[in-house]
Amino acid sequence: MTNKQILQAMSGLMAGMFVAILAGTVVANALPRIIADLGASQSSYTWVVTSELLAMTATVPLWGKLADLFNQKLLLQLSLALFVVGSLVAGFSQDVVTLIISRVIQGIGAGGLTALAQIVMAAVIPPRRLGKYAGIFGAVFAVGTVAGPLIGGVLVDTSWLGWRWCFFIGVPFALAGIVLLQRTLKLPTVRREVKIDWLGAFLIVGGVCALLIWTSLAGNSFDWASWQTAALVATGVVLLAAAVFVESRAAEPIIPLDIFRNRTVSLTTLASFLVGIAMFAGTVFLSQYFQISLGKSPTVAGLMSLPMIGGLLVSSTVAGQLISSTGKWKIYLVSGAVIMTAGLGLLSTIDADTHFGLLSLYMALMGIGVGMLMQNLVLAAQNDVPAHELGAATSVLSFFRSLGGTIGTSVLGAILANRVASEMAKGLSESGIPVTGGGHSSAVPDMTKLPEPMKNIVEHAYGVATGDLFLIATPFAFLALLAVFFIKEKPLQTTSGMERLAAEDAAVATAATAPAPRNGEDSGGRDAAPGTVGLKKD
Repeated sequence: MTNKQILQAMSGLMAGMFVAILAGTVVANALPRIIADLGASQSSYTWVVTSELLAMTATVPLWGKLADLFNQKLLLQLSLALFVVGSLVAGFSQDVVTLIISRVIQGIGAGGLTALAQIVMAAVIPPRRLGKYAGIFGAVFAVGTVAGPLIGGVLVDTSWLGWRWCFFIGVPFALAGIVLLQRTLKLPTVRREVKIDWLGAFLIVGGVCALLIWTSLAGNSFDWASWQTAALVATGVVLLAAAVFVESRAAEPIIPLDIFRNRTVSLTTLASFLVGIAMFAGTVFLSQYFQISLGKSPTVAGLMSLPMIGGLLVSSTVAGQLISSTGKWKIYLVSGAVIMTAGLGLLSTIDADTHFGLLSLYMALMGIGVGMLMQNLVLAAQNDVPAHELGAATSVLSFFRSLGGTIGTSVLGAILANRVASEMAKGLSESGIPVTGGGHSSAVPDMTKLPEPMKNIVEHAYGVATGDLFLIATPFAFLALLAVFFIKEKPLQTTSGMERLAAEDAAVATAATAPAPRNGEDSGGRDAAPGTVGLKKD
């Protein structure tokens, strides 16, 4: 395919990815207002984010399996349709429970887009050229991440629109993506017998959900050391252990364990998991920090995130172009991990009084590191597996990156809630204000309604707590650096996934129909070397 044909085919795919990104980012600056309007708690704030990530994480492997059975374009359109339904339900939500359910529907659609977009890209673009297009997708990611908070902030600050339009605004983009995919993306439907491992899927989802429910509610709804903790942890561990047992024996496992025998896949999967933890730790709660600790409006909070998004945009685009032109990719993974670790370490020093100049520098460093890592980890794995394992390798990486983000958001959200509570109790005590019932409420405060002394206490509490989250995330980024350091760099292949798959199928067919060599001859009919015995076909 020419560059023009590839770009045309990718247009609908990029529109779909933009929608998936918009789903998460457009509500980032609106969430404090949404949670306050619905009278929900800090735990609910976390679950509005976590529910979408959990649904996306759990369904990525399933979408990857379905891609082996049905037309991938149709599945992409179905993913976008689910996103439309979830967006409409979210926009009309009257309570936080309905909002969380709608986010689950959106997450299922985003899971399809996350898995299928990478699979389709690998199918039509050779790894040697993939870096450039991965850079374009990184730019789409950056634009969606920039536009989302800005749009969300403006909508929340506009009285005649409000936060509900944060969900409605993605619907036209999703519908446009469905139309573009129909017009521009032409993919063959390759049908084969596929058995979806529903038991394995159930055990994986159940185990992950049990652990996430524990990390989200522990310390808030019940103590960390309690019978609820024991029950949820034991349930999660038993279900995941059973999932490993089932997956090792399933004909078509959701997560094929054999794929981890490939060193590159194992290391990129580990790095993706760690990057997911670090990345979501650094982005999900920043908007809350801007609005509550720094006292900014949703629109200004969106503008304040520009340094991080700018760094991500530049690094992903430039690195992608350099990889395509030189064929070298490991240096960008290692450099990205180093820069991301440094950015997170510097962000751990912030508080309510941090100068915006320093904050911008720290965010830019983190964005540069993430931009160099995210897509290129997928590129490294796709380059090192046979074509018939592209879908499995891609979905496994996407699954563990989303799993890392989901676990990171859930755990760090619980830590943030507890840290804020303790800091507020300390601040109230130091100010001579009587502390009753633990001295705090679990609800996210509406800063516009707080008296000045209380406002100062809340700003300080959220500033200290947010810095602590980055401190906790920094070691995970360092572990990601160690993982990518041990990845062996291999030359990028110059044929697309579909071309490689056709060659592999042809080789299998040739081997199956070739006559068996006679004793004393090799497969080409020549005399075998002395001391060797020719192989026979059973």
